Amino acid sequence: MSTPDITRRKKSMNIWSHRKSTVLAAAILATAGTCAAFAHDSAQHTHPAKLVADSTEAAFLAENNTAMDRMMADMEVKPTGDVDRDFVAMMTPHHQGAIDMALAVLKYGKNEQLKRIAQEIIVDQQQEIAAMKLAIGDPLPPSDAAPTQVAPETTPAESMQGMDPGMKM
Repeated sequence: MSTPDITRRKKSMNIWSHRKSTVLAAAILATAGTCAAFAHDSAQHTHPAKLVADSTEAAFLAENNTAMDRMMADMEVKPTGDVDRDFVAMMTPHHQGAIDMALAVLKYGKNEQLKRIAQEIIVDQQQEIAAMKLAIGDPLPPSDAAPTQVAPETTPAESMQGMDPGMKM
């Protein structure tokens, strides 16, 4: 492939990437406004124990609910008067929530195609966080390798063995 062809291809990829980022940013802004308009009710994300068939699903749902609750709480920022900083302050936990949910799929999911998508989500969201931080002059977050697999620590039943039932957490 000749140098002009490579240059043309790179320009085309940059334009596509820019368009993709612009569309993503517009979608995020639209949904962020909608999310802020509704009070977060963690009861929406809980599932009665009798409906949860196995401990893997229960562990996934618990981890996913924790990620969602943390994300929603962390997105509630006090406006500073700097729209750009406020945007990054709200979007960083939003992106981290996506990373946390993708990690839960890597831990508990079985579908290899979805696990590959989860890996891509982790990388993409880490890059978006870094780009936003750079855009406002903040230091980059620490760099970590994206996981290819995440093993569950223990199932809920295993983690309860040997614990004092009266212990408060």
